[in-house]
Amino acid sequence: MRMTVFGTGYLGATHAACMAELGHDVLGVDVDEAKISALMGGTVPFFEPGLEEVLRRNINNGRLRFTTNYKEAATFASVHFIAVGTPQRKGAYAADTSYVSAVIENLAPLIEGHHTVFGKSTVPVGTANQLQELADRLLSTSSDFSLPASSGTSSSSLSSPDPLPSSSDATSSAPSIDIAWNPEFLREGHAVKDTLHPDRIVLGVGRCEQGGVEEIAREIYQDALHAGTPFLVMDLPTAELVKVSANAFLATKISFINAVSEICETVGADVTKLADAIGYDERIGRKFLGAGLGFGGGCLPKDIRAFMARAGELGADQAMTFLREVDAINMRRREKMVEMTRQVFGGAVLGHNVTVLGAAFKPNSDDVRDSPALNVAGSLSLGGATVTVYDPEAMPNARTLFPTLNYASSAEEALEGAEVVLVATEWREFQELDPAKARTLVNPRIENPVVIDGRNCLNQEAWTAAGWQVRALGRG
Repeated sequence: MRMTVFGTGYLGATHAACMAELGHDVLGVDVDEAKISALMGGTVPFFEPGLEEVLRRNINNGRLRFTTNYKEAATFASVHFIAVGTPQRKGAYAADTSYVSAVIENLAPLIEGHHTVFGKSTVPVGTANQLQELADRLLSTSSDFSLPASSGTSSSSLSSPDPLPSSSDATSSAPSIDIAWNPEFLREGHAVKDTLHPDRIVLGVGRCEQGGVEEIAREIYQDALHAGTPFLVMDLPTAELVKVSANAFLATKISFINAVSEICETVGADVTKLADAIGYDERIGRKFLGAGLGFGGGCLPKDIRAFMARAGELGADQAMTFLREVDAINMRRREKMVEMTRQVFGGAVLGHNVTVLGAAFKPNSDDVRDSPALNVAGSLSLGGATVTVYDPEAMPNARTLFPTLNYASSAEEALEGAEVVLVATEWREFQELDPAKARTLVNPRIENPVVIDGRNCLNQEAWTAAGWQVRALGRG
């Protein structure tokens, strides 16, 4: 099939490359010319394992290219995906859906015949119906169905290939758009696998159940469906709620175990053993019961806040008030790690050397949005500490966000002269550090240096045997 993907950030670039990997002809569309130029050159502007290889392979075989030209997108295909960002509004909890609306506003005046738009962005419930109304209004007020002049210049020197058959043939004289919702469930660090081999496919459909839309979706994802992936068809509001509900549940599970870890710290219990014990209950499960520094990134924090805001707009705010405490528990973990560091120095970090291992919000990612690791590093720096940070992938992004911190080129360099070491992102590299060698790198005047394990990922016995004092969140 032919398709376009609007937005070439983390979600959009991954979806576009993986759709091409499945054999479709894909045109990625973005207003950011620098990003489009990088992608056309085979460079992914963020770190995601395996994605760059998929991108380059499909650019080279001609199934994938990118443009800034909406007119080119409108004529290239009649099937489109919206994968733009929905950031948190400044000064509010609500999501900013202006980028989603802008896709329809720019695309609708340019189309001929019938087009299908699948939304993948995480949006407040009700957005899909609003977009359908917007598309219908724009098309109904248009008196000229001919294709207008270009709304942008193509960043690709490649000419459009000869037309290919599509499940939705744009031959009607009167243009129309059907909006459907196909939420994404990508995990950063596993996005290629999650796109090519999803654990479920959700499709929200609107008016008249849009039977043709379901047929298109089944054709797009036929490989996954043949492999037995569940295909769930539902109404638009339900589909929109699936993603935010999943994220809210995961955030709640993480904050629950971190709330319990606060009790464990008070009474001297071990939250990791507690989590193992309750995780054997099949109703609960062990996943997402990793107590520590809490969640961050560009999804969970903003999504639970947007969920609360949307519930309030709908008059159902009481239903989601518990998410405020979920958010608060999560933020308290960062404050706790800063406080543990202060305690090492008798209450103040002023003038002391602190090493923070980790900057990304999770391993196998360079994403530093709302990163607990960087939040802790920044707080310690504001308290007067000399903070040195190292992360295997997130250094450029961290420097941009926190330019006043010190950055090392390796874990060994970061450890040199440290008075206390914080493990804030559970990269395998940090878990596999030799504690005896690390002991030789830190400040030699400290007989038993302190390592604070913010992710409960270190072998405490090995580090203790090497002469370290090991402290960890939720472990007394």
